[in-house]
Amino acid sequence: MNNSVVLLTGFEPFGGETTNPSWDAVRALADRDDGLRAVLLPCEFGSSLEVLRAAVAEHRPALVVATGLAGGRAGVTPERVAVNLDDARIPDNAGAQPIDVPVVPDGPAAYFTGLPVKACVAAVAAAGIPTSVSYTAGTFVCNHVFYGLMHLLATEHPGVRGGFVHVPYAPEQVADRPDVPSLPLATTVDALEIIVRTSLATTADLPITAGHLH
Repeated sequence: MNNSVVLLTGFEPFGGETTNPSWDAVRALADRDDGLRAVLLPCEFGSSLEVLRAAVAEHRPALVVATGLAGGRAGVTPERVAVNLDDARIPDNAGAQPIDVPVVPDGPAAYFTGLPVKACVAAVAAAGIPTSVSYTAGTFVCNHVFYGLMHLLATEHPGVRGGFVHVPYAPEQVADRPDVPSLPLATTVDALEIIVRTSLATTADLPITAGHLH
């Protein structure tokens, strides 16, 4: 893509699933380009940020795009806001279930993404792939990593940009649930590639609406 290293992260399976398309997609995308590094994060509150911190230190990226699964969403959704809150509806893969605790004690209430999310969504949509800007990354490990990433970059790597993207189920995960939306893995990979390219090429986001009424 260019001479800059881009760090991609995805999660291991969780919640009884046997696969996680976030990891499958970033691993496949990294195979397309020598400038991309893919790192698997544990779906655990306790260790996910430790693995992320080590990956950033090792690879010294110019851009970090973390990804996770948002089962039930129909498209690829770049996240705009990370909140300083863990409130787990289910236990993580280590059995931890924090309720109403901060990701970072005494940290800011929230961080905005460092990605040009509107430009990314416009580019993905132009390729005919379902997409939208999301304003909630939930309160499980995805948001934990998103907030932790933005705090890490703000406090220790201010020259590095980063953000988080949620991806839908892969079709095989919902083969017995035809009413649940999914996206072929190859399409998710294409969308993430567009997001990376757009983020590398764009620093000022597009002045277009991507707001929600609710």
